[in-house]
Amino acid sequence: MSTFLKVLLIILVILVIALIVLYFVGRKLQKKQAVQQEQMEAAKQTMSMLIIDKKMMPIKQSGLPQMVIDQTPKLMRRSKLPIVKAKVGPKIMTLVADAKIFDLIPLKKEVKAVVSGIYIMEVKGVRGPLEAPKKKLGFWARQKARFSRKPKEEAEPKKRKNK
Repeated sequence: MSTFLKVLLIILVILVIALIVLYFVGRKLQKKQAVQQEQMEAAKQTMSMLIIDKKMMPIKQSGLPQMVIDQTPKLMRRSKLPIVKAKVGPKIMTLVADAKIFDLIPLKKEVKAVVSGIYIMEVKGVRGPLEAPKKKLGFWARQKARFSRKPKEEAEPKKRKNK
């Protein structure tokens, strides 16, 4: 057997083993996430709050309680989280929003939010529906839209003067 074939066979075996390990680790993490989701659903409550500020911030600069910062995994501490400062009753609280609804949260407006602990799961407008902001087009999408339009000269046929 040639050395190239042996190396290829070893790499293939390593890849198969890595895929099997990733499959089982993924199933374990999926079960863990389902249990956490059930706990959050059990503890959720609806609150009326005035949104003061919202930002994507690292967890250390967010103003969350030290106990929460200590409980986060070390790899997660460097990533940015969607942080919302809101007035709930007489208190100003720092909350963490779900990444899916972060863009829906309006600034300086009152909303009804479904909260589980310090985590905002859902947001509804108190005075009418919430509007999703328009997404900005990327560079290539802007260029495509720009060049797909016809110039004004081609769009309107020139009027001929009959004399």
